Amino acid sequence: MTDNIGAPAGDPPPEQEGAVTAVPDEASLDKEPESADAEAEPSDELAAAQQAAEENLNKYLRLAADMENLRKRTVRDVEHARKFGIEGFAAEILGVIDSLEMGLEAASSASLESLLEGQRATYKLLLGAAEKYGVEVIDPEGEPFDPQVHEAMTMQPSDTAEPGSVLAVIQKGYQLNKRLLRPARVVVAREPDDSAE
Repeated sequence: MTDNIGAPAGDPPPEQEGAVTAVPDEASLDKEPESADAEAEPSDELAAAQQAAEENLNKYLRLAADMENLRKRTVRDVEHARKFGIEGFAAEILGVIDSLEMGLEAASSASLESLLEGQRATYKLLLGAAEKYGVEVIDPEGEPFDPQVHEAMTMQPSDTAEPGSVLAVIQKGYQLNKRLLRPARVVVAREPDDSAE
């Protein structure tokens, strides 16, 4: 064996006879490119994830803008409906107004009978316009009292009407598409007093 005393520092020792030098095998050479691919894969996955996140953000922003436009359109439609919802009904009422104006103009020269006839015609016009838009008259005389649509003003004894039925209508009621606008104000029949006999 020889000493390496004279060899400069940092140089590898000279090969010795019979010494085996390590040569990388094919398996270890194959592993290095795989590790390089493995390092490249996460950056590709990260780029794909960032692209997907950006697409999702764009979708969200478009959806948020669509929702805001829908909200504004709905507010505008509700306001329009509130302003002009009775447009058709108002147009129907114009005929009634015209009829009343003609009656007032003719009042000075017309007979009482013709004025009454004109008033009846105007009343029919008004009822027809109301019915066309779902307004129904509640005129329950002779019917059983119903607290859902009738308001009892008083009770009166009656020999002819059944107890608990409507004896007389003080003021007619009205419904709009089956929703109560005003109850009919009625007198309800009750059994006659025995003391009265």
